Amino acid sequence: MTTAGDTQNIAVFGLGYVGCVTAACLAKLGHRVYGIDKDPTKVASILAGKAPFYEPGLEDVIRETIEAGRLSADTKVEPGLAGADIALVCVGTPSSRNGNLSTEQLERVFGDIRSHLRGRNRRLTLAIRSTVFPGTTEELTAGLTAENPLLSVVSNPEFLREGVAMRDFMEPSLVVVGGSRQEAVRAVADIYAPLGVPPCLVSLRTAEMIKYCCNAFHALKISFANEIGALASRLCVSPYEVMETLCRDERLNISAAYLKPGFAFGGSCLPKDLRALIYRATRMDLKLPLLESILPSNHSHLERAVDRVLDLPYPRIGVFGLAFKENTDDLRESPVVAAIEQWVGKGKEVRIYDPHIRLDLIYGSNRSFVLNALPHIERLMVPDLEAALSWCDCLVVTQKTDEPAALRIAAAGKPVIDLSRASMEQEDGATLADCASAAGVASGERS
Repeated sequence: MTTAGDTQNIAVFGLGYVGCVTAACLAKLGHRVYGIDKDPTKVASILAGKAPFYEPGLEDVIRETIEAGRLSADTKVEPGLAGADIALVCVGTPSSRNGNLSTEQLERVFGDIRSHLRGRNRRLTLAIRSTVFPGTTEELTAGLTAENPLLSVVSNPEFLREGVAMRDFMEPSLVVVGGSRQEAVRAVADIYAPLGVPPCLVSLRTAEMIKYCCNAFHALKISFANEIGALASRLCVSPYEVMETLCRDERLNISAAYLKPGFAFGGSCLPKDLRALIYRATRMDLKLPLLESILPSNHSHLERAVDRVLDLPYPRIGVFGLAFKENTDDLRESPVVAAIEQWVGKGKEVRIYDPHIRLDLIYGSNRSFVLNALPHIERLMVPDLEAALSWCDCLVVTQKTDEPAALRIAAAGKPVIDLSRASMEQEDGATLADCASAAGVASGERS
């Protein structure tokens, strides 16, 4: 499927489900692929034109590409690696006893590669398709890249499902390649060019994280559907009708809506309705652990934001946004109100500006809620953004700003903590190494 100028020499380490499918499909695309696996049974099976395990459509492609001379396999590293432009690592990273991933197979492969790179005088791009925690690739390949300036390392996670892996490869919904050397990232992305899917080119750690994010989201969706199904069935409601109808909304439900890291949720609907679902399920002796965890998770996220501001060295904090989200004056169960209550209680001076809130126009349960939480709210509010910016040492943004407000905030030159975007900027000068250490990526914490 590729033209002569597009073909690459590719070594694939590991011929399990991911590696074997990857090797066969890349050979079908026209690349020259050399599979490497320590298991002689797998290698012999592939050389005989047979799949080493059952996967629909795999054996036909193996037989076709072996006969065409584009796919080969061996237990030895040198023959395939010597002529390779790209090496894909597809070995397993199973769970250790404590739940962490095991990198034993990866370390063995990297050791094999190291011993065969000495004296190499041509470039090699090493792409990790194995699922690894963010930072693992950098850590495990640091010695390799230091010793071999012609070696580049990228992350190229797989998104293959057993049983439909061939279709998932040939008709991908997502192609991700991450790394710091753009020429290497692009080289790996280009091997998938015949598939016609624009690749997502990201940082190395982002690529590693995306794989975990996708799998966690799939597990979350399955568990959510099952819990809603269990509750619906108890209520004599068709769970299939409920979920099929939910999925018809592609603007809010099956969409990118709400999938943006930011501040905690609040308002008059989400907290109230979650509490009602959980209460009614409990009355029916029905445990719904996932749904029960949502409000505590939201509270933990709020506490992280509270602590982040309390840790700042600034005594005077300006706050942009008081309502639970932008473009409303609804203060009911606003997480901002709860956060301000803690900041004031812990000794921070606070001034608040919200473009849509005038206390003299707020009434009913809306007014009762904010006065209950912050009895002195009137003295904390300022009439305009300039007043907040001129007074504060640091501005905390809790909801999305429009362009004029964003420009005025930027022009003020004050430190800004943007909680609405879950900003990853490190105000205290923390480095990526600090982040890696905090995440437990160091070798001493892997097992």
